[in-house]
Amino acid sequence: MAAPALVALAHGSRDPRSAATIKALVDEVKAIRPDLAIERAFLDLSKPSFHTVVDRLVRKGHEEIVVVPLLLTEAFHAKVDVPQAVKDAAERHPDVKITTSAILGLEAQFLEILDIRMREALRASRVRELDALVLAGAGSSDPVANQAVARLARLWGVRHKLPVTAAFASATPPTTGEAVRAFRSEGRRHIAVASLFLAPGLLPDRAKELALEAGAVAVSDPLGAHPELARVVLARYAVGAVKLVPV
Repeated sequence: MAAPALVALAHGSRDPRSAATIKALVDEVKAIRPDLAIERAFLDLSKPSFHTVVDRLVRKGHEEIVVVPLLLTEAFHAKVDVPQAVKDAAERHPDVKITTSAILGLEAQFLEILDIRMREALRASRVRELDALVLAGAGSSDPVANQAVARLARLWGVRHKLPVTAAFASATPPTTGEAVRAFRSEGRRHIAVASLFLAPGLLPDRAKELALEAGAVAVSDPLGAHPELARVVLARYAVGAVKLVPV
């Protein structure tokens, strides 16, 4: 029996850079597991849609599908949009087993990717020293999602022995600009901002703009396509696939 198909499900964006980044990440996943049927899909704003991809897999004869949400926090999309999309797909295809894995989340090993992106930004800005860091996430009305970003910020600060604060692009304070200005009010002048986003888009662009206006010396790119992210996608898939095994 063939292994379950893997659908990497992202939210989607009007920014074409976002879809291109998701494609590159899914290509990384395929490079590690060329034996699997792996597809990318989007909840909204980008193509292909989730329903289009599921329908295509069913037509190809796949009877089991594991959906891996490409989300970093357990916010609205993870709690509402993804379950509803999977429920709708299961109702349309009652003979197909469709399950959802855990989201990507915020793993400690993602700090390695943050460091890579930050080094790239510092080289581009010709900055050699820092005295504070800001970790910028999307932001949510769900405090638990924001606390997850704050926890990762604390880990990052311990890693580099620098003061770090979490900031957000929407829904909750502080903004990146407010976080940078708070550090500057303490006399710190070399403040860099890391973009804790999976892909480029409106929110990371806004976070970067506010940070630079406030005096940040560098702002890193989003996490983007990276083999470590691809390995986490496959780890989530593996756990999801186990849920499909008859007891």
